[in-house]
Amino acid sequence: MEDSPVADPGKAGHEQEQKAKNAPQSGQRPDQGLAPAPDHYRPDPQAERDQSTIPAPDVANAKHHHDILAQPPEALTGLRLEPRAEVAAGVTAVIKSMQFSWGEGGLTRGTKGLLKMNQKDGFDCSSCAWPDPDDHRSVAEFCENGAKATASDADDQAAGPAFFARHSLAELSRMTDRDQNNAGRLTHPLVKRPGGTHYEPIQWPDAFQLIADNLNALDSPDEAVFYTSGKVPNEPAFLFQLFVRQFGTNNLPDCSNMCHESSGAALSPTLGLGKGSVTLNDLHEAEVILIIGQNPGTNHPRMLSALQKAKRNGAKIISINPLIEAGLQNFKNPQDFMNPLRALGALMGDGTPITDLYLQVRVDGDMALLRGIAKHLFEAEELNPGQVVDHAFIAAHTTGFESYRENIRNTSWDDIESESGISRAQLLEAANMLATKQKIITCWAMGVTQQRQGVQTIQEIVNLQLLKGAIGKPGAGTCPVRGHSNVQGDRTMGIWEQPTKVFLDALAKEFNFTPPQEHGLDTVESIKAMYQGKTKVFFSLGGNLLGAGPDTEVIAEGMRKQKLTVFVGTKLNRGHLTTGETSLLLPCFTHADIDMQKSGHQMTSCENSMGVVSQNKGVLVPLAGEMMSEVAIISGMAIATLGPERTNIADWVAMTENYDVIRDHISRVIPGFEDFNQKLREPGGFYLPNGPRERKFTTKNGKANFTTTELEKHTLEPGQLVLMTVRSHDQFNTTIYDYNDRYRGIHGERRVLFMNQQDMADRGLRAKDLIDITSHFEGQQRTVEKFVAVPYDIPRGNVAAYFPEANPLVPVSSVAKVSNTPTSKYVVVTVVAAEKAVETTTQRVAAEA
Repeated sequence: MEDSPVADPGKAGHEQEQKAKNAPQSGQRPDQGLAPAPDHYRPDPQAERDQSTIPAPDVANAKHHHDILAQPPEALTGLRLEPRAEVAAGVTAVIKSMQFSWGEGGLTRGTKGLLKMNQKDGFDCSSCAWPDPDDHRSVAEFCENGAKATASDADDQAAGPAFFARHSLAELSRMTDRDQNNAGRLTHPLVKRPGGTHYEPIQWPDAFQLIADNLNALDSPDEAVFYTSGKVPNEPAFLFQLFVRQFGTNNLPDCSNMCHESSGAALSPTLGLGKGSVTLNDLHEAEVILIIGQNPGTNHPRMLSALQKAKRNGAKIISINPLIEAGLQNFKNPQDFMNPLRALGALMGDGTPITDLYLQVRVDGDMALLRGIAKHLFEAEELNPGQVVDHAFIAAHTTGFESYRENIRNTSWDDIESESGISRAQLLEAANMLATKQKIITCWAMGVTQQRQGVQTIQEIVNLQLLKGAIGKPGAGTCPVRGHSNVQGDRTMGIWEQPTKVFLDALAKEFNFTPPQEHGLDTVESIKAMYQGKTKVFFSLGGNLLGAGPDTEVIAEGMRKQKLTVFVGTKLNRGHLTTGETSLLLPCFTHADIDMQKSGHQMTSCENSMGVVSQNKGVLVPLAGEMMSEVAIISGMAIATLGPERTNIADWVAMTENYDVIRDHISRVIPGFEDFNQKLREPGGFYLPNGPRERKFTTKNGKANFTTTELEKHTLEPGQLVLMTVRSHDQFNTTIYDYNDRYRGIHGERRVLFMNQQDMADRGLRAKDLIDITSHFEGQQRTVEKFVAVPYDIPRGNVAAYFPEANPLVPVSSVAKVSNTPTSKYVVVTVVAAEKAVETTTQRVAAEA
């Protein structure tokens, strides 16, 4: 192993310049091989799941009941308000990227990380899953958030045994999430013993044996839950699900259950594949792009470069979002500063206008909006037969069209306008942009998937694409924009609580064992099972379930009921602190770290949002300490737990020493990965098979299916509002880099609630007033205290707050139909001034007494 950067910061792995090869040109389709097997969802998933109601926890008083805080501390950090930005990126993004990179990893280490991120001979960004260009990649192929993520990964400060000896778990829980992340990289395996107050050092063999003893003492393998983060590369993800299934359970919840599960649940029965159907080049070719429930300027900033190119090629863009976001207004591309012809305009001007039509839909109103557009298109078709609806495509490739058309006809304009908050005239403007076009792409993210009817809304998106024949050809298709770097790849590798028989049979043949057939627990089911005391071991391969999941205090109580909690991670987060009776904190490498095993410098792989699998090879020497790769950790646990009676130990050793052995196994188990090792070494990687991209619909009937959905109407009680949770700009998933959200004009604070000014006036609130927020669900109430009211351009009746601070308001039993995804984009709340909440509580307690 090489020395740590403390000894020689200039050391890194061998680098080899590579050139793009066989990349598809604009408008061409990549060579993808045969269509993959279908990934059908179970026919009636909701009926099979635990639908019990969990009692509402005492969210407001939890801080008084537990020394270790599950929620972020309520101490305010100093709000400063500025006008909302109207331009994304630009010089400020470049400056911020450098500040974070050099501040965390130092000049040499930070710069090396940035220059090798998303390069063909480098490593995959550990933040979002936006695809890299097939051909030319710029020297700086990263965005501001990617720079922050890599800077955090490259941190040269260590949070080792001495740090944890100084700070108890209770003390650490009183730090802000930002300060926890900034404490440094985890470097040594640690254990919290029963009754202990601190994490203490433990040797790796002892940690593996502790896991094995607890797992093997269970009455059933189903008493263990194995959670996965979306950053985990393909090779460790494949090994993780292999170990879990050899152990005997399908309890493999992951972060996808909470984000794009609704996308998979909608796309599988309609198109045959739970993934998007476009390439990056398709976005450049599109004539119209719809962006629904997504904020690319903060969550997927490199997407703005693709939108800018599409605009320069003549595309029209329709943005559909409750909040006006800077990244959907104007974009200054930092790459333009290196172009003499564009540098001055990039510096002085307002950048490229992105959105042609901005529809500020109400939260959860997207289905009604899509029906309104479709209704206008059908009316246009009646006036211009054969010019608006693609009847030839519909006849050749689809079923269910007549039922869908009748459903649209029966939807009244009153319902469409009242549910969406968008006028009939505005919807006509959108329909006119689409009417004569066929190169149409619809992009969406969690603003859609986490609605109550997220699955049905995505099916309406598919309906619109099918109506126009806008799928399976250049410049057209569906584009669910995935969040974490390899969340899509983890599902491809088998991280799924409801695996298909095809996958299990292939796994059984390859590894000579009988996998469990019963479906396991998804994330919501796992939270309930932990809370109800039905499980005893929780294992987290990365991530932060406590910060990402709904009903924070319910998750915390479930963690406390476990005999053993195990957290594999790179940096400290709040989820590591609320633990079971015994807890392990195990340090692993990041994407940027050099992973040296017996056979040499190892690489892993990730799958991006558009189905491209490419190599991930670290370039930074890990900090001094005892970190291990995720592969080595999983293998050590598998060998200790399963022993020679239940697994092939020699194979686990071989897979750890050389990751090519893992990929050989994958090539024989998962369609599309034939010759995996060879294809991964091609510059830029390779495309996985994608049936819908080629109009090969692997649904049960072999057709693309229109869906007849139900438009549910919901009424609020007087004074109630609808809350959606969002990210700040200085955050990725649950990782908080700083307290700012500069595009929305927020500086120095995260405990804020964005409110319509009239809604504030109705409640006698002024800017920066302290407020308490209470959520209402099936007679239950949950209250968070000490938030700050911020006036903002958001539809009347809607409010927004950051997660994880607002997650305690999201009931674990409030889920989207079919997908079981928590409804973080539809939480009914009331808001009162903080002092009024105190008076009300006092009066209620007195009355009860």
